Amino acid sequence: MQIQLEYGRIGLSVDIPDDRLSATLSYKDAVPLESPVNELREVLREPLGTLPLRHVASGCENACIVICDITRPVPNQLILEQALAELSAAGVPEESITILIATGLHRASTQSEIVEMLGEDIADTYNVISHDGHDETQLVFLGMSPRQVPIWVNKHFIESDVKITVGLIEPHFMAGFSGGRKLICPGICGVETIREWHSPRFLEHPNARSGVLKGNPVHEENSWIAERIGCDFIINVVIDDQRRPLKFVAGDMKEAFYEGAAFCKDVVTAIADEPADIVVTSSAGYPLDITFYQSVKGMSAALPVIKQGGTIILAASMSEGIGSEPFQQLFQDHDDIESFMRAIHDPEYFVMDQWQMEKLAEVLRKANVIVVTDGLKPEVLSGLYVESAESVEAAIEQAVKRHGDDATIAVIPKGPYVLAGLGSSEE
Repeated sequence: MQIQLEYGRIGLSVDIPDDRLSATLSYKDAVPLESPVNELREVLREPLGTLPLRHVASGCENACIVICDITRPVPNQLILEQALAELSAAGVPEESITILIATGLHRASTQSEIVEMLGEDIADTYNVISHDGHDETQLVFLGMSPRQVPIWVNKHFIESDVKITVGLIEPHFMAGFSGGRKLICPGICGVETIREWHSPRFLEHPNARSGVLKGNPVHEENSWIAERIGCDFIINVVIDDQRRPLKFVAGDMKEAFYEGAAFCKDVVTAIADEPADIVVTSSAGYPLDITFYQSVKGMSAALPVIKQGGTIILAASMSEGIGSEPFQQLFQDHDDIESFMRAIHDPEYFVMDQWQMEKLAEVLRKANVIVVTDGLKPEVLSGLYVESAESVEAAIEQAVKRHGDDATIAVIPKGPYVLAGLGSSEE
């Protein structure tokens, strides 16, 4: 059977043996919004848990709007055109509005990425800056959380009269779902905040996983931090498998987020009857598959439906390589994943982006991984604790030899955007 995987900007058609295919896990059928602009205007004027955006901003001299970076396919231009119109109607001057890109600890956005995200008119008209979690001059300290996480946040946001966040709600392999509070923490927090929030005491909890909010300490902690920092209005979107808006939610950070997350969970949950020997998946294509670092999310998405000792086959473009220099250094510093896992339990040990390696360890402790990519050579991939193959079909042949003639295959074409599970799964 021919199945289209999300890969880079163009996708990848792969041939899956019919007699081995046990499940194809995809979005449920959902009707995209007929008029996204009208729906968006409606939620801005009739939000959840707060006054309309125009009234929230009335009488304010300035505003800060936080958006995701290029790694999230948020329809920013569509959303910002309407949000900025509401701010204008409230009397907030264009020159007093800052658009702050929530990079967390990612690199700064390039000018071409800013134009791609916002469109030329918005990019040229408004003050657009990238958050830098390492720059102490950009940060303000707000004390410690009850769980003893230091709270450092971007001062442009904290000092603004109106604080707005714009984001995408999708499954997230640590925090349950993206969106809502996550634009603030980790999006515009400092390295010390992110370091502690991403530490093993949070990430090693069994509920720190995709689709789970209740009892998830990662979600609970960044929710508390975001509420401490404060946010006047959020605008979040849920998109379909073709990245068309399905639902907008707006208003109170907690109330709007929970409504959006519940809707998202219903749409993206896909259930297999039983675990498979082999799972073929992706990292959802551009922009989420541009690095090996980001592509760990695609591997992680397969965990609920892979057998212990099975094989995950990941197709991802990795057009920008492995990831940050500190992330690359982790592979050089540790001969294997278990060496790394021993190291991170030392309270003094810290390397930026170690949390992604921790999630990779969770994958590798359950399954073998074969990567299919144009972005990295086989000899490079072998140093990342994974195997490689020239094609998905060749990877399937490798995996079948390992697991035997009765090996079954499940496919997750959109990888981390799908919340895969088993028929007996319970939250």
